Amino acid sequence: MSLIDRRMDLETDPWQGGLPDPDTEAQFYDGVPLKRLIAWAIDVTVIAILSLVLVPFTAFTALFYLPVFMALVGFLYRWASLGRLSATPGMRLVGIELRTAEGRRLDLMTALLHVAGYATSMAVFPLQLLSMALMVVTPRKQGLTDHVLGTAAIRRAASD
Repeated sequence: MSLIDRRMDLETDPWQGGLPDPDTEAQFYDGVPLKRLIAWAIDVTVIAILSLVLVPFTAFTALFYLPVFMALVGFLYRWASLGRLSATPGMRLVGIELRTAEGRRLDLMTALLHVAGYATSMAVFPLQLLSMALMVVTPRKQGLTDHVLGTAAIRRAASD
């Protein structure tokens, strides 16, 4: 089944088969770890710019706690974009999105839990290392938070 055909199945009947099988539909997971890294770099850049644009609206007090402010802006940025489109702007640029175990796009609660898991992994460095290792060695290229929630990043079809 082609990437576009399977994509249509996910859109019309997301419960049909859940996530693509990594053995029979490996094209959905090809290059996902590298794409996630590139998307992360894009998103961090956007978050940094957005944070700097927002600093004047805090009467410049955010400069005293800029890392915390950027973490808060990043949390809201990721939650809003994952909850709305199941992908951050960086993920959309590189052609990937997150899906639940059932093949559905993330809802607001799952997006919130995913972002909270990401924030925890970033705060506890060994968890981030474990997450990166899992993305490289597991069949669905899932990070630690993906394993806990049953989500996975998959390639989007070119028609999206």
